[in-house]
Amino acid sequence: MVVGLGVAGCSAMEYYWQAVDGHRNILNQEQPISEILAETELDPELRKLLEQMQRARDFASEELGLPENNSYREYADIGRDYVIWNVIATEEFSVEPQTWCFPFAGCVSYRGYFFKSDAEDFADQLRIEGKDVYVVGARAYSTLGWFDDPLLNTMLYRDEAMRVGVLFHELAHQKLYVQDDTAFNEAFATAVAQEGVRRWFIHNSNSSAYEQYLETEQQRADFNNLLKKTRANLQELYIQSDDPSSMRKQKQRIILQLKNDYAVLKHKWNNDNRYDSWMAQTLNNAHLALVATYHELVPSFKVYIHNTDGDLQLFYNQMEQLSRLPVTERHEKLNFMSDKENLSQAP
Repeated sequence: MVVGLGVAGCSAMEYYWQAVDGHRNILNQEQPISEILAETELDPELRKLLEQMQRARDFASEELGLPENNSYREYADIGRDYVIWNVIATEEFSVEPQTWCFPFAGCVSYRGYFFKSDAEDFADQLRIEGKDVYVVGARAYSTLGWFDDPLLNTMLYRDEAMRVGVLFHELAHQKLYVQDDTAFNEAFATAVAQEGVRRWFIHNSNSSAYEQYLETEQQRADFNNLLKKTRANLQELYIQSDDPSSMRKQKQRIILQLKNDYAVLKHKWNNDNRYDSWMAQTLNNAHLALVATYHELVPSFKVYIHNTDGDLQLFYNQMEQLSRLPVTERHEKLNFMSDKENLSQAP
């Protein structure tokens, strides 16, 4: 997740200052982790987590080839569950996310706020315009190397794979970031994080945790495929030249089918309920646009990683070359690689 720390135009100054102020307040709370670990009365659980995350930080640079700098060497407890809240929006009859442009980050498919009330206020403005809107909390963000990003309490998930994964994800944004291509950036960082978690568990000879991680990732893939199918059905609907009233009814039927399909999928998972709260929301186009942003290109990146025989530096070089192409050609090459892999695996 990337946060824009600057925007153009006088009308955007309020947004600019909330971003700068929000980041500055976090930096004012950070403390070197080495100093925290030297405290004799530090909470034992926090000590355990900070020590693990520092080992993961070393692993990220030494074994994954991710940037070696002072990012995630300092810690800040910001006293809340999420560091920023992102606003995602689409038109009523579209699954393509609206974009907002920033001087450093380029154009991205979300707009981040350090206070939930500000995000909700902006979301309300978009709803008045007739947009489908989704406000979602994020536990981490990257300043793309412009600053040394701190480790936050929001990043200390209960699940080890998620803890180290979010660290690898954010460092991957520092490794490679392409302006105006959110789908590429987020899928690249997600693929690097997944490969990093796999190697982390192997490195630590933690086979049971790795097996659990694989099961979780399979469920995540199943769920994302279900959402992609729903998004495709909505996209097909919106292409039709139908009247708005009819499309609204069909839109709701497709979303209801998603909920029914999820119940079937959940039964396959022996009623694992990890996605229940997400599915309990009043779903719309914006929810599905976000899923596509983060996950649609991930399989393609994983094929590239696989084809390097474990040479991540070669993979990074290949992605750097892709990043120089026009966005359409870049995505075509990624999709071609994924389609080629699917054909090779067909019976």
